[in-house]
Amino acid sequence: MPAIIAMTATSLYNIVDSIYIGHGCGALALGALTVAKPFMDICAAFGSLVGVGASSLLAIYLGEKDYDRANRVLGNVIVMNIILSAIVMAVGLIWLDPILMAFGASEDTLAYAHDYMEIILYGNILTHIYFGLNALLRSAGHPRFSMTATIVAVIVNIILDPLFIFGMEMGVRGAALATVISQAVAVIWQFTKFMDKNELVRFHRGIWRLNRHITSRALAIGMSPFLYNIAHCFVVIIINNQLKTFGGDMSIASYGVINRLTFVFAMMVMGLNQGMQPIAGYNYGAKQYDRMLKSFYLTCAYATGVMGIVFLLGEFCPIVVTKMFTHDPILIAQTIKPMRIICCTMLIIGFQMVTGNLFTSIGKAGSAIFLSLTRQVIYLIPLTLLLPMAFAEPLDGVWWSIPISDVLAAITAIIVLLASHRKLHMKLSADISK
Repeated sequence: MPAIIAMTATSLYNIVDSIYIGHGCGALALGALTVAKPFMDICAAFGSLVGVGASSLLAIYLGEKDYDRANRVLGNVIVMNIILSAIVMAVGLIWLDPILMAFGASEDTLAYAHDYMEIILYGNILTHIYFGLNALLRSAGHPRFSMTATIVAVIVNIILDPLFIFGMEMGVRGAALATVISQAVAVIWQFTKFMDKNELVRFHRGIWRLNRHITSRALAIGMSPFLYNIAHCFVVIIINNQLKTFGGDMSIASYGVINRLTFVFAMMVMGLNQGMQPIAGYNYGAKQYDRMLKSFYLTCAYATGVMGIVFLLGEFCPIVVTKMFTHDPILIAQTIKPMRIICCTMLIIGFQMVTGNLFTSIGKAGSAIFLSLTRQVIYLIPLTLLLPMAFAEPLDGVWWSIPISDVLAAITAIIVLLASHRKLHMKLSADISK
């Protein structure tokens, strides 16, 4: 529950920014935020490359009672995040406008997207450290502290957003600045826990030097969510450009509204995944495979229920959802149909997300990477490019490529899971016989 609450609160970053920007800066600014989101996701992908992999590794080391390496994981996470985030920030600031244009920005939305992303990139180091330490807090047995850090950040963001956007008339730059400041406050909060001398995993001398074994294993395990996020970014870029071609800036804004709806509940599933991750990783390291599988089955059931809410909202309340973000009648009218199309397969999304996370949690990088790439690269990108040619209305082809890819990816996940399930039962039988 702390992980679910924390991830739901995290989703409020984008939701709050979108609501304030949509009502305070207009539909074009909301479209610009949709264009900027893939860039933000790329920044987050490098954070997940370190944070998710290291948190899985930390849980495994704790399960193995290897406390020295567990502490070294903490120091290595800080150092790796600083290095990677500085590189991403530098590259992003140098080529900001060309990147945004490639991501689907038009002459009308570029200025908004530039102003927003410039501030976000300057605060990129704080963002990486914040997400990395939150992941480690959960694996170190402090999910409530992690949740509190996130809630503190969200509260600060909610307070600063209207102050900067409306009170100080900073527009989209104010929304971005509020996000960065809120994450800085959360990092300070996280540091207080890792500086506590009574904690098993904490800051101390000797943990800051990069260790090849730890960094390589963490990066290998984190490669799955990293590739998933990168692939997702390129998918959004392609979709944005297809929408710009066949529907214009308003279609991109519609996609942004739908993404905000699905994002909130997908983050709840991510919370479930994060709750499952240390349990699955610890029990896998302790060779308690039956407990690991039980945690997986329960998480799948809960995740399906969560995404079922998205299905109901998208199919039966699209107007109500859209009005949360804008009062523009054109944007509201154009969002109803695509929302119903995209949400029609939401019931299978939870299972797909949990299955990929299981392999990440137990360090099976190959299977996790394969499942991460199937939906995004193997299915969604080709369908997004090809289906518009198969529909009388090309724009409908772009929308339908999303749910069709979800179905194909779910089938693939079932096949991979069944193959791995047999291997786990064989290991369990062998351990029992010993």
